[in-house]
Amino acid sequence: MYADAALPDGVGVRISGACLLVPPAAVFSGRTAAWLHGARELAGPDTPVEVSVPTGVRFGPVSGLRVRQVALPPEDVVEVRGRRCTSPSRTALDRARAEPLVEAVVALDVLLARHVVTRDELQRALAAPPSARGLRRASRAVELADHRAESPQESRLRVVLALAGLEAVPQFTVRDPDGGFLARVDLAFPDQRLAVEYDGAWHGGTRQFAQDRRRLNRLTAAGWRVVFVTAADLHDPDALVARVAAALRS
Repeated sequence: MYADAALPDGVGVRISGACLLVPPAAVFSGRTAAWLHGARELAGPDTPVEVSVPTGVRFGPVSGLRVRQVALPPEDVVEVRGRRCTSPSRTALDRARAEPLVEAVVALDVLLARHVVTRDELQRALAAPPSARGLRRASRAVELADHRAESPQESRLRVVLALAGLEAVPQFTVRDPDGGFLARVDLAFPDQRLAVEYDGAWHGGTRQFAQDRRRLNRLTAAGWRVVFVTAADLHDPDALVARVAAALRS
């Protein structure tokens, strides 16, 4: 398919192109359906447009599309801005069943945070899945999911720790003895007064650096310790878990 060169490349443009190719019975699914429902973080221009067609409908392969043949009951299909796609609960369950556990939780965190789906809807979807494939992983992903996560990396960090038995409280508000606000931390172990913070690249700016240091000073003065985690740390989860566990023991 061809598009005007003046159009910025994006998921919406690629969905429009796919609409000209897919059969009438097809629906957008997976990360593409999540994007249509408002979870824009879950798909980008480099992500294949995901399409599901009912069993028995032959379509594909097509470059740039990921085509699946699946059972699609009418209640699992909705229309969003003129595009047929899987319902919010079916979209969430499909992600939870298909993705590796950590990435499944990342997707569910975003869907919950964007109010695409509720936890009750996730539980009902688990009770009546389209098939048993991936259901155990999906159930565990729903257990670990939390709407309070504010970024995919924060979700990954929380899940890595939780899978090692280190259950942290997301987006915890630290207060002074009088109840005044001191800081909100990514993850907290309140009993040990330990915060675990994901340190993204944006923290490196001069102004942000100064704000972060003032915030760290407030936490330290209140008796809190902070473990900072970067993207590189997430590539070595065993070492990351050992560092946080050591901080908790100390």
